Amino acid sequence: MTTPDSLITHQFASAMEHIAQAASEHADTLARIADAIVHALLADGKLLACANGSANTLAQHLCTTLLNRYEHDRPALPAINLGGDATTFSAICRDNRFNETFSRQIRALGKPGDLLLVIVDDGHKSNLIQAIQAAHDREMRVVVLSAREKTDITSLLHPEDYEIALHNLDPSQAMPLFMIMTNCLSALVEQQLFGG
Repeated sequence: MTTPDSLITHQFASAMEHIAQAASEHADTLARIADAIVHALLADGKLLACANGSANTLAQHLCTTLLNRYEHDRPALPAINLGGDATTFSAICRDNRFNETFSRQIRALGKPGDLLLVIVDDGHKSNLIQAIQAAHDREMRVVVLSAREKTDITSLLHPEDYEIALHNLDPSQAMPLFMIMTNCLSALVEQQLFGG
């Protein structure tokens, strides 16, 4: 039987191992993604984000730090979490359009030069696939943070898109890494646009 102390120690050790691996493998890509966000914002574009389940909290976190602040008081930046409006989300689902929960909003709100960020922890992805397709139809670039390697989403990406794919982690293992990554993006965007 696992003791509470050994379970806690294992959780921390596992997280530290995954964090160190992600930092060494994905730092350059994170910097390029931040550049892409900055480029979109400077060109009068915006960030749209979407995710399912608990990963939606991270999409909201990133959009909130851009709209409000991360570490410094500064002007607001345009960022919308498409899963943050429960009324719109439930209305689309009520009409039996779950697969269109994000794509319908992207077709209405997205424009060329905007950027779509998709966070995929695991589970249902058909609405995320349609979101990526809608973003490409609207001439938007796409960024994917995925807990899994070589998914069907990877095949949808264009050469100008970005993907960070972790090594087939469970959602509970991937979520802390995604939180660090969204914090890195917030910090990099804030620094590039406002210094500090």
